[in-house]
Amino acid sequence: MTDTSFQRVPTPSVPAPDILRCAYMELIVTDLKRSRDFYVDVLDLTVTAEDEDAIYLRSMEEFIHHNLVLRRGEQAAVAAFSYRVRAPEDLDKAEAFYTELGCEVIRRREGFTRGIGDSVRVQDPLGFPYEFFHEVEHVERLAWRYDLYTPGALVRLDHFNQVTPDVPKAVAYMEDLGFRVTEDIQDEHGTTYAAWMRRKPTVHDTAMTGGAGPRMHHVAFATHEKHNVLAICDKLGALRLSDHIERGPGRHGVSNAFYLYIRDPDGHRIEIYTQDYYTGDPDNPVVTWDVHDNQRRDWWGNPVVPSWYTEASTVLDLHGRPVPATERTDASEMDVTIGADGFSYTRKEDEESMPSWKQGEYKLGHQL
Repeated sequence: MTDTSFQRVPTPSVPAPDILRCAYMELIVTDLKRSRDFYVDVLDLTVTAEDEDAIYLRSMEEFIHHNLVLRRGEQAAVAAFSYRVRAPEDLDKAEAFYTELGCEVIRRREGFTRGIGDSVRVQDPLGFPYEFFHEVEHVERLAWRYDLYTPGALVRLDHFNQVTPDVPKAVAYMEDLGFRVTEDIQDEHGTTYAAWMRRKPTVHDTAMTGGAGPRMHHVAFATHEKHNVLAICDKLGALRLSDHIERGPGRHGVSNAFYLYIRDPDGHRIEIYTQDYYTGDPDNPVVTWDVHDNQRRDWWGNPVVPSWYTEASTVLDLHGRPVPATERTDASEMDVTIGADGFSYTRKEDEESMPSWKQGEYKLGHQL
C-alpha cells in the first residue's frame, strides 16, 4: 500500500519553468577570510570575483560566473538554492507558478548576485529559498588549464540535498516543478523516506531527505575520479585538518557514487562526489531501496555517524531571516536505521538469498 496521507502542495494551472540544472548556492559565512582559506586554499575552487562582503567561486569545468557564493553574515545559513532555466521566458513562468501557489516572489532584473542577470527568488511551499535565472556572465572554462589542476580538483557543481519534514509532499511538489525521481528509499508500506530527483541526466540535482526542516543537508561538488577524492583526504591530513572530515570516503549504494563528506569552518556540509550514472532516457527505471538496507547509504557497510542524520544548515527567507525548522512527525529514517544498538544492519535477513559462506556464519551466530 502506498502512503497517501501527506498534504499535497496544490498543482498550479500554469506551466512550470523549464529548469536545466542546479547552478549555484549562496552560503552565509561568519568569517569570510577563514571560509576563503578553506574553499580556495584547501578545496582549490577558483575565485571569479570578490569584495569585502562576498566571494564568488567556480569549479574547473564551469563557464558561468560562479557555482558558490560566500557572503559575510552574522549567522551561518543558506540564502539561495539557485537553478538555471532554459530561456528568459521561463522567469515569467516561475513568477506565475509560485504566485499561484501563494509564495513570496521577488524579481530583480539586475540579479541578486554579481555575474547573474534577471532573476526570480521565491520562498517555496516547503520553506526553501529558490532562485531561477537564465542570463549569465560567461567566464573562462578551465577544463584545458592543466597547469591549474590539483590532485583533488573539483570540476563541477553536482547537486543539493534538502531536509524536509514531509518527503512525500516534497516529492510531489518537485515533480510538478518538472523533476523526476531516479532513486528513493521506502519501507514495506510504501512510505518514502528520501528521494533523489533530477533535471540534468545524472542521478540528481537535488535530493529530499526526511528530518526537521527546511534545512540544507549538503551541497555537492564532483571530481573526475576516486583518486581525486582520496587526494583531498590526504591534503586535509597533511594540513592537520582531518577533523573537517565527517564521513567517508566510501561508496554509496544510492547513486553508486564514491563520496566524502566534509564540514566547512561554519559547519556547512560539503560532499565530494564522483562516478554516478546516466539517467537521461525517458524510460530510465527508478531504483527503490529498502529502508532496512544500510548498504544504500554505504555500499561497504560502514556506519553512518549520528551528525549526518541530525545536523544541517539553517535556511533564510527572502529577507535574510532564519526559517524555523519543523520537526518530522512520522517515524524517522534515523530511528529505523540506527536502532538501540548503535549502527547495526536492520535489513531483514533472508537466509536463502545469502551466499553459502554467509549462511554458515548466520546459522552459527544463531546457535550461539
